[in-house]
Amino acid sequence: MDEAPRAPGASRRGGERSVGEPPCYAALDLGTNNCRLLIATPSPAGFKVVEAYSRIVRLGEGLSQSGRLSEYAMDRALQALKVSAEKVRRRRVVRLKAIATQACRSAANGAEFIARVARETGLKLQVITPHEEAQLSVAGCLNLLDRGAEAALVVDVGGGSTELSWVDLKGGGLDEPPGRFAPGRLPIKAWLSIPIGVVTLAERFPEGEQGNEAWFRVMVNTVKAEIAAFQRADPMRPIFEADRAHLIGTSGAITSLAGLHLSLRRYDRSRVDGIWMSREECDAAAQRLLSLTPRERAEQPCIGPDRADLVLAGAAILQAVQELWPCSRVRVADRGLREGILLSLMSQGSGRRRRRRRRARS
Repeated sequence: MDEAPRAPGASRRGGERSVGEPPCYAALDLGTNNCRLLIATPSPAGFKVVEAYSRIVRLGEGLSQSGRLSEYAMDRALQALKVSAEKVRRRRVVRLKAIATQACRSAANGAEFIARVARETGLKLQVITPHEEAQLSVAGCLNLLDRGAEAALVVDVGGGSTELSWVDLKGGGLDEPPGRFAPGRLPIKAWLSIPIGVVTLAERFPEGEQGNEAWFRVMVNTVKAEIAAFQRADPMRPIFEADRAHLIGTSGAITSLAGLHLSLRRYDRSRVDGIWMSREECDAAAQRLLSLTPRERAEQPCIGPDRADLVLAGAAILQAVQELWPCSRVRVADRGLREGILLSLMSQGSGRRRRRRRRARS
């Protein structure tokens, strides 16, 4: 992974941090649906979050029809990015990696928008590849992998794409110390990116006044058709068929599904992140969603109006994966790309400090 640039406004010595103050690192993820920022300091266990920010911006709204980012969508994203840039400056972040994913990869005016972001906010967005996106998603979920299982399938459901990563849990490479961590060394045996996410799927199959089984089934089958032809993960299929593997689902749609399953009165990350759901519980939550009108879904505290039209698309993607790669257990992750970026940034920082110490000794 390329070294991350310094944060906007940071000096070569990291701004005006006082002596002994731990350095702050930041990860910014501009996706098709969300803009998310995480600022953290290193800790023996990995990192400690000092500030988090998330805003639904729908950058990819209408992109599947027009092939371009709309002016309204870009303006929404820019407002969130300006807020993020200000938080980065206020925290005197020493290293920042700001990424953009499927919307900017596929839009005809994606590069133009990236340049505009740099001019107006000082943030230099890097458009990462689907492969790097899959690696970072797995890296961000490392603490949720059940080491008692033989394999895991990490499913990162985005707004414009979905990344699937098949991880060998018995092959080593998962327990590198924080200072030597690198996403490229993770034991990912196969990975797949499909150009379907919750935004693109919901726009392709708009629902009527109330969802129904046939409409939902069409979405599930559409996703299955994209995944079924992929064969590079087939050597791991016997592990899944013997139920010696588990899924990890990371996305706002899946965490909303988990919040509905728990009947939370308001979304609580500490109760959602890391919980296990059975296949039956996932199916039951999807059926409950199907029984609600769009307005009733919007009134659910863990869904809200911003995700009311997307959460069933997320449930359809999860169900498609479960039907093709059966697992009795799904672990819900309210984490992913940003956490993977932070681990990588802090590992790079540790490597530079080790090299400086070696030079000083010699």
